[in-house]
Amino acid sequence: MNDWRIYRGAGLPHDEIRRLPAPPPWRDFSSGGADDTLAGSDRRLGVRRRLVQNHHPRPAETDAVNAALYLRRPLLVTGNPGTGKSTLAHAVAHELGLGRVLRWPVVSRTTLQDGLYRYDAIGRLQDVQLERARAQAGDELAAASPAGIGSYLRLGPLGTALLPSELPRVLLIDELDKSDIDLPNDLLNALEEGEFGIPELERLADREPVVQVLTDDGRKVPVYGGRVRCSTFPFIVLTSNGERDFPAALLRRCIRLELEPPGEEQLGAMIEAHLGPDAAAAEPGLVDRFLDREPGEVIATDQLLNALYLTQHAPRAERVTRERIADMLMQPLDQPR
Repeated sequence: MNDWRIYRGAGLPHDEIRRLPAPPPWRDFSSGGADDTLAGSDRRLGVRRRLVQNHHPRPAETDAVNAALYLRRPLLVTGNPGTGKSTLAHAVAHELGLGRVLRWPVVSRTTLQDGLYRYDAIGRLQDVQLERARAQAGDELAAASPAGIGSYLRLGPLGTALLPSELPRVLLIDELDKSDIDLPNDLLNALEEGEFGIPELERLADREPVVQVLTDDGRKVPVYGGRVRCSTFPFIVLTSNGERDFPAALLRRCIRLELEPPGEEQLGAMIEAHLGPDAAAAEPGLVDRFLDREPGEVIATDQLLNALYLTQHAPRAERVTRERIADMLMQPLDQPR
């Protein structure tokens, strides 16, 4: 069919949505199952697995990862958007068999508490009041012992990563530079000591020395004496787009890595891993445009992948249409349009 468009803006209902092709591999949410370690594997680990097998990272990247593993220090990865900072955490987890990557996305309102644990005090209070009301009404089921405090506590990604384990968990703290000014300093103690306390449980430690709580994985685990203490320090990747400076106290605790944009060989391997061996050859002009961009011009690799994918699915569209699509998708991120 010559017309690649699904939506035409004509205002007349039709069923063209049914010929919408399969999504790009990195936007496919259909895979995965009840086991959270496999959820989204095609989108996250599946694509990255092929990428890891087809492309070897630069020596500086492998050196930094190994230094962080040996020294049990966080890895602070900086670079422009789309250079593969987050992918690095998934690649390490896959190659070393470390299971699901724990992801903590940071925004301006994120606090240390969000990463360690959350306590639903309001939910607990409401449940207690409801049970009392039912008991007064003569409901025998309400006479059973109420849910313990552990039912209202859930460890966050950082708290889960600091649980005792034989092998290190992989934790991705994504876009730390988006945080407010306090979070990098607030992280120092947890990253240095590898432990933290839960005051709500510490107050009950004499009466309830062991409490079962939920993890970020959705599992129940015991917490002893109200404290979480790692036995193996997690492999932590902190990413930054370089939009702010970090305090020296944080920098000295991290192994630092600056990721450069991919070169021609790396880019070819990346395109093949995501879109197949013929994708780059079908649109060499897009690849050349990405490689020949002006110094300092920021175009992310996923912008190129988006453009290649979409032009793959509009092969019979007019050349001017395909070029217009590419222009729309490959706008420099650092320049207002």
